[in-house]
Amino acid sequence: MSMEFIVKVEESRPASDGKPSAGPVYRSIYAKDGLMDLPAGLESPWQFFRLTWPDSLLLWFLKMNMLWKTEEREAFFMHFGFGYAFPDSDRIDSALKNPENKMLGRRQVIDSKAGPYVWLTYKEVYDSAMRMGSAMRRRGVNPGDRCGIYGSNCPEWITAMEACDSQAITYVPLYDTLGPDAVEFIINHAEVSIAFVQENKLSSILSCLPRCSSNLKTIVSFGKISDMQKKEADELGVSCFSWEEFPQLGSLDCELPPKQKTDVCTIMYTSGTTGEPKGVILTNGALMAEVLSVDQLLFLTDRVAAEEDSYFSFLPLAHVYDQVIETYCIYKGASIGFWRGDVRYLMEDVQELKPSIFCGVPRVYDRIYTGTLAKVSAGGGLKKKLFDFAYNYKLGYLEKGFPQEKAAPLLDRLVFDKTKQALGGRVRILLSGAAPLPKHVEEFLRVTSCSTLSQGYGLTESCGGCFTSIGNVYPMVGTVGVPMTTIESRLESVPEMGYDALSSVPRGEICLRGSTLFSGYHKREDLTKEVVVDGWFHTGDIGEWQPNGAMKIIDRKKNIFKLSQGEYVAVENLENVYLRCPLITSIWVYGNSFESFLVAVVVPDRQALEDWAANHNETDDFKSLCKNLKARKYILDELNSIGKTNNLRGFEMLKSVHLEPHPFDMERDLVTPTFKLKRPQLLKCYKDCIDQLYSDAKGMKA
Repeated sequence: MSMEFIVKVEESRPASDGKPSAGPVYRSIYAKDGLMDLPAGLESPWQFFRLTWPDSLLLWFLKMNMLWKTEEREAFFMHFGFGYAFPDSDRIDSALKNPENKMLGRRQVIDSKAGPYVWLTYKEVYDSAMRMGSAMRRRGVNPGDRCGIYGSNCPEWITAMEACDSQAITYVPLYDTLGPDAVEFIINHAEVSIAFVQENKLSSILSCLPRCSSNLKTIVSFGKISDMQKKEADELGVSCFSWEEFPQLGSLDCELPPKQKTDVCTIMYTSGTTGEPKGVILTNGALMAEVLSVDQLLFLTDRVAAEEDSYFSFLPLAHVYDQVIETYCIYKGASIGFWRGDVRYLMEDVQELKPSIFCGVPRVYDRIYTGTLAKVSAGGGLKKKLFDFAYNYKLGYLEKGFPQEKAAPLLDRLVFDKTKQALGGRVRILLSGAAPLPKHVEEFLRVTSCSTLSQGYGLTESCGGCFTSIGNVYPMVGTVGVPMTTIESRLESVPEMGYDALSSVPRGEICLRGSTLFSGYHKREDLTKEVVVDGWFHTGDIGEWQPNGAMKIIDRKKNIFKLSQGEYVAVENLENVYLRCPLITSIWVYGNSFESFLVAVVVPDRQALEDWAANHNETDDFKSLCKNLKARKYILDELNSIGKTNNLRGFEMLKSVHLEPHPFDMERDLVTPTFKLKRPQLLKCYKDCIDQLYSDAKGMKA
């Protein structure tokens, strides 16, 4: 198989000694002569924010790019502002290079009305981080100790992170979307001794203090803290400070400790779909390598971030995806504007900021897709025809291999200049992750956004992206692209699911090795050994190599179960098929191993169900329609019709469905913060419904 975007570095391995077969080992073509490695002298992400660039780093860049032609290498060094020499005074530190540049911004809200973005400069954030870091040391928090950060994205979050980096203190994000139980677990498990906490989360953290004050001794509010809250904490031996009070304990001229790339930068707890959260250990080296790999790939395939760029921060900083991109923006001296934390005003905040770099998840992109199509349809028949013509014309040239800016420049100005306003009109880089982006949505955005779009794949354990599609390579639509320049990958066969890594179309579990992988699960060597075998991290995701070398995610290894007749069911694959039905927005498919068939809980699309009701003289409201037997049968028949169209087997069809008017949400602990289904919790929540569905399907009374 000819794979133009990856190179083979090891041959395949046959099955032996109880181990399944594994396919060849591949690297990205952008790392064909070796994986990207960190240079000597680069030891901590703090250096991205503030430090002199050593000569060794410059020499490393030269070594790394020996494969380039002379003019390409010259362009690289011109891009970084070196000309063709290596002056001693050049720096990577953003705080010293860009002291007055805008760094962190948020909208001022006065009388419930949001105004323009107000900014802190790189110098202001640097001074604040230095004082905060110094104050932490005064409170007895030392290098290697753990600091919790609890709250939604805001300038204080990043300042606390940089304060930790300055003092080699390991920061531990506390999920903004997790309840007090999980926060309590993480504080105790990671032995968090100080926590920076958003004002509206203080009551949550104070409520669990009686059970976690043996380690936690200091709480710093992102804003104010009341005397009553201070007294409540003080009675348990915990000191509380406001955001203004705490830095007064520190100073700007404190001595910073030495740092090493092997130091633990962060312990990032994954919400997980089962069991307790797992603490993923990420070193300084892993985080820095990920950031530099992002920069390298953007330089080779698009255009790197720069001081004039701005990034819209709304994906949780408690997740590695957003944290890597924000660290990258800081490294490049770009500005970061935060949303208000309310999904109702998300698009309004985007319009105000007008970012040039936007990271989203499929749910957000689907919202943009449906909103844009609705506006086009509302414009009337003539405008719709013009749009369709422009869309198909540009799509044709993208499919022929033309880059974004050359596919249809005139139509970009005449037609798509309006559609790109959905994200403010300045976006030039779109990134998507956390879940598969539907192919039709990806195609639509590539055509109408006037921006490159890269879909990536990664895990907390891979420090974010381990695969990325290349924005200007259209055939990578529908895939997660090629390995990052720090990663090697292979597929391992999964015989029980029928996936063969050695077949003509290689399919199997995605396995990774490289310099951006985690160092294990905190205090859980047993779990680490389950997923890291012979140096390979087993992701649990099933992938398929495409002919051009891109990877496509097709299934999930863990979510398989056996029905009573012995048939295996790969449930995520089925859910993805059924989600193609326009009548529904979410579905959870369930199979009991003592039964021979499947049932499902379905969240219908409100408009679609109400349209059906209007056409069938049903006058019930949405909640009542979900209980309507005719409506249930209508949606069940449509789902099974989709199943037949997609060649699902008989036992993969649904026998009965429950219509749920409320979306699966985090408040009920039914989905993770990235909207993955939490199956044990769904079963607990809907157990009575499931029992009833099986009863109904077997023609029995409950």
